[in-house]
Amino acid sequence: MTYRSVFKVLEGAETVDGAGVRLHRIFGFGDTALTDPFLLLDNFGSDDPDDYTAGFPWHPHRGIETVTYMVEGVVEHGDSLGNSGVIRNGQVQWMTAGSGIIHQEMPRAYDGTMRGLQLWVNLPRAHKMTPPRYRDIKAEDVPSVKGAGWEMKLICGSYGGVEGPARDIVLKPWFFDVKAAPGAVFPLDVRPKDNVLCLVFEGGGSFEEGGEALKPGRLAVLRGGDQVRCSASSEGMRFMLMAGRPLGEPVAWRGPIVMNTEEELAKAFREYRDGTFIRK
Repeated sequence: MTYRSVFKVLEGAETVDGAGVRLHRIFGFGDTALTDPFLLLDNFGSDDPDDYTAGFPWHPHRGIETVTYMVEGVVEHGDSLGNSGVIRNGQVQWMTAGSGIIHQEMPRAYDGTMRGLQLWVNLPRAHKMTPPRYRDIKAEDVPSVKGAGWEMKLICGSYGGVEGPARDIVLKPWFFDVKAAPGAVFPLDVRPKDNVLCLVFEGGGSFEEGGEALKPGRLAVLRGGDQVRCSASSEGMRFMLMAGRPLGEPVAWRGPIVMNTEEELAKAFREYRDGTFIRK
């Protein structure tokens, strides 16, 4: 067994997206090879509804999957497939845009601090134009595995013989919510060929021996090895573990659409303007 090392720490930056939602973008619209197959990660949260209730009105996606995880709060969803609903604390929306989908995500005012994450997962060339799908995952359907000083919720992927509810995902990524007890030190097995990303969002800790202690909102990109060494601070640590095998394919990306070539990208936006974006 070999521990992974921290290749890079990402701090991200504050930004405004949608119709005026304030959020912390950990990565996105930059070096896609660094986090391949993951394209974008937003960490959003505020106790002021004015920071988020403008939401993300109707907009298109093609060529990717979007994953929205509500840690706390309420978001309404609607899309061109006819799906509509509300996700709350601990729930997940896993949307495969594929050949094209138009949707909206509109947070509701929440009595407390609204917190959540959105991850964009790239689709390989052969699956860019797959039929779109939407999955609404309830909190009670997300299983957990436990070890000495830690507990992990499995949203997508399997660990310790337990499989998460987001299934039939092309890239078979891992999307795990890990909670470590104060002062806990423990290894987690990972797949050697994956890119592994760990985003701290509560407490603090490190991911290599003697490594930098990360505070909430910072992400470690880990390389090499088949285990991650997790070390929680005296206040404990909660982090998202995201892992997937890199695609290594060309990326043509503008706004909410990600294809492999500029020609494919231009065609997607032309179809959106012409009203032929949604495949029947």
